[in-house]
Amino acid sequence: MAHMTASSLLETIGARTETDFMGARKIPAAAYWGIQTLRAVENFSITGTTISVYPLLIRALAQIKHAAVLANFELGLIDQTKKDAIQQACENIEQGQLLDQFVVDVIQGGAGTSTNMNANEVIANRALEILGLDRGEYSTIHPNGDVNMGQSTNDVYPTAIRIATIQGTQSLLSAMAHLRRALERKAAEFDDVVKMGRTQLQDAVPMTLGQEFSTYAVMVDEDERRIREGLVHLHEINLGATAIGTGINTHREYAANVCAHLRRITGLPLVTSSNLVEATQDCGAFVLFSGMLKRVAVKLSKVCNDLRLLASGPRAGFAEINLPPRQAGSSIMPGKVNPVIPEVVNQVAFDVIGNDLTITMAAEAGQLQLNAFEPIIARSLFASLTSLTSACTSLADLCIDGITANKEYLRTQVEASIGVVTVLNPLIGYDAATTIARQALASGRSVTSLVLESGLLTAHELDEVLRPERLANPQSDSGERALA
Repeated sequence: MAHMTASSLLETIGARTETDFMGARKIPAAAYWGIQTLRAVENFSITGTTISVYPLLIRALAQIKHAAVLANFELGLIDQTKKDAIQQACENIEQGQLLDQFVVDVIQGGAGTSTNMNANEVIANRALEILGLDRGEYSTIHPNGDVNMGQSTNDVYPTAIRIATIQGTQSLLSAMAHLRRALERKAAEFDDVVKMGRTQLQDAVPMTLGQEFSTYAVMVDEDERRIREGLVHLHEINLGATAIGTGINTHREYAANVCAHLRRITGLPLVTSSNLVEATQDCGAFVLFSGMLKRVAVKLSKVCNDLRLLASGPRAGFAEINLPPRQAGSSIMPGKVNPVIPEVVNQVAFDVIGNDLTITMAAEAGQLQLNAFEPIIARSLFASLTSLTSACTSLADLCIDGITANKEYLRTQVEASIGVVTVLNPLIGYDAATTIARQALASGRSVTSLVLESGLLTAHELDEVLRPERLANPQSDSGERALA
């Protein structure tokens, strides 16, 4: 097929003409977006990824426009016919319709104006269609005059980011809880599996594999709590601020009215900032929340580092646990299986940490009454939320659930380790423990065999002191009584 130019495409599918202060342009007749969206598409060919990949952001934009038209109607600023059509158009988008009409790039200049105008134009043209009119007949319903009434990109866009982030975080929290439960199940399964604990990669003292996995579960649980705490700050919005926070071109009751409607539509306990000038320029809440996501990423990566170490081998590594095999690990080495799920989670963590730096720099770069760099903040936040959610689910389902322990090998390591002498120290004394440790190092024999040979403890006493429940809780009364 011969290459079809933009002009010939317009001729084939039909076009309408729209005009802005820069001039007139042809718009595909079937498009719900208009001239300002077209200019944005032409100006910002950056990532090749459009804002439609973030349906929660599109939904949040529609919810804001929905709340705005209701507020403006109640204040007598827009008539019933326009209100009903715009409201229905917003509801269509809230339900997931017309997502393919949100075509501007996720990275854009203009502080998000292109995203806001894309929403305004799609809603206006859908409202015109509802009224039985042609798209582009803006004399009836105008993207700026009607859909954007009482608003500015500078209060709509950051409010939409907040709402989308809050809603998107629910999926992350569910995935984290799913991972935590998988770790808790594995901790219970390994509750009686004795192993050596390590500090600085050197033998330390005995513990149980269950304790090791329960630690990971607690780490995830702590981060679930921190994420919920971080979300609180995102519920403060600047809707009603318009351009710089003074509320220019809005009714004096608009800010409170629109926030009340938005609370009802979203089901979120949103509040209007007490200082809209400050709220319009300050991106601190995004920096704080991104830091929470980075904390999750760092901890997940640490867990995955441990899993890769503990499963290293199968003959020349730690070989304490076995990760479920997922795919062939080499194009040249037969039989090699790699820890691919922990590896991919590590890489997600690196990406989230990078996103956090991007958000930090974007927030810092704001000048005077507005931060122009919220599009990259939005992209980075949503990317981190999406990848962390998938990472938690993948780690739970494709790795943690299938882990097995090499129990006998772990027990042998404990018995052979010099570190076990620390457990025996209160029973045989420091000097005797030092002598046993020295002999074990020199001879290569196990601490337990040397203790038995020396008559310092009986086999029964050794079995009692090395019981899994006592190693896991060496200060327990039950363990002390058993040795009495």
